[in-house]
Amino acid sequence: MWRRWAPIRQVKLNLLRFIRLRGTPDEVAKGMALGIFIGMTPTFGMQMVIAVFFAFLLRENKLAAVLGVWVTNPVTAPFIYALEYETGRLLLGMPRIGLPTTFDFDALQHLSSSVLIPLCAGSLLYGVICAGIAYAVTLRAIPSVRAWRVPRWPRPMRRS
Repeated sequence: MWRRWAPIRQVKLNLLRFIRLRGTPDEVAKGMALGIFIGMTPTFGMQMVIAVFFAFLLRENKLAAVLGVWVTNPVTAPFIYALEYETGRLLLGMPRIGLPTTFDFDALQHLSSSVLIPLCAGSLLYGVICAGIAYAVTLRAIPSVRAWRVPRWPRPMRRS
């Protein structure tokens, strides 16, 4: 029965795609680290395009970079960006902001700079740390993962 569940099948297919990435383990690990670094930055909605662009410029694995960007998906992004904002705010010694009482241009401009500056500082810190960890883990994992033999899904018996 569990073989019919689409999410389990999708996880298995994505694992197979990752195993079959072409390139040396170093190239795949660099692409993954690049994608995770870009995924940690507050470039909402443009992360995949930026990752492919920089992977193309740096001649790294583009698919691994796109896979790494998904570290910030709709489920994890609020937690990651909140942590990055709080860390950046503490590093810069800035007070926690509150919502303005009036929503005019000046209030929104102050609000945006009070959020974006600490968010960028925190994202650079976490991006460098997570990219380094991702590079080391991926570099060591690729050879052993490529040695795995993933069995095929059993095919249903056809009646003649």
